[in-house]
Amino acid sequence: MSKVETSEQDHSLTEPLLVVLAQGGKRLLLGDEVYEYRAGECLVVAADLPVTGHFLGASPKTPALGIGLELRPAAIAPLLLEVPAGRWSRGTTGLPAIGTGAADLDLLDAVARMTRLLDHPEDAAVLAPMIEREILYRLLTGPHGAMIRQIGLADSGLAYVGRAIRWIRENYAEPLRIEDLARVAGMSPSAFHRHFRAVTAMSPLQYQKRIRLQEARSLLIADAGDVAGVGHLVGYDSPSQFSREYRRLFGAPPGQDASRLRADAEPHDVRHLP
Repeated sequence: MSKVETSEQDHSLTEPLLVVLAQGGKRLLLGDEVYEYRAGECLVVAADLPVTGHFLGASPKTPALGIGLELRPAAIAPLLLEVPAGRWSRGTTGLPAIGTGAADLDLLDAVARMTRLLDHPEDAAVLAPMIEREILYRLLTGPHGAMIRQIGLADSGLAYVGRAIRWIRENYAEPLRIEDLARVAGMSPSAFHRHFRAVTAMSPLQYQKRIRLQEARSLLIADAGDVAGVGHLVGYDSPSQFSREYRRLFGAPPGQDASRLRADAEPHDVRHLP
């Protein structure tokens, strides 16, 4: 369970995840697409996506409250063989790899039982895997089922694009060639570009740029004075281009932004959810 008391815009890299909000709301931006969810609704993410977002109506008196659950392929794959044919979601192909919507009563009940295990850690080792399985079943048979199914399928379009996403995340400072990424994904360049944009709502080059800048921000918090060095580390040969693109994304020059973040940083037990 997470408690958030700020509406400040944040930039994060999601992982495959289910988030259910109990209080408050959040608005996310992925590329040019906007997603919003509030109390009683859920967010489903099926790939590693760089998103920008802010909480809605959050304050110290009424913080945003929610719970997140990692969507693990190893947990989803076995269920694909057990869901009755008539229970499969009639949704779309699951693209893009993010969606929001109402959480039905069965899903909310399972999530609530998972949350209560936080007060009973001695029971969690036995009961949490069973409740996780129930939550995944509810997702597979709900409106986001097609998206969840792709996480568990080794040969889904999402899995192929995921290979390229992992390559970019691990090699973000390296020059990027669409032909090489398409080869990693096992697709033709044209099909790869089309599927990548459908999943991430951005081109491979835009995705790489976002990963570079978010990584640079993390590095600058540790050393706000070495702006040019950090830019070079994440793949920028031009310091001026790095500063220009950093300011465009985060709203301030690299050194100024990092200094503010370091000054604002305080020890706390709050975790940010997408």
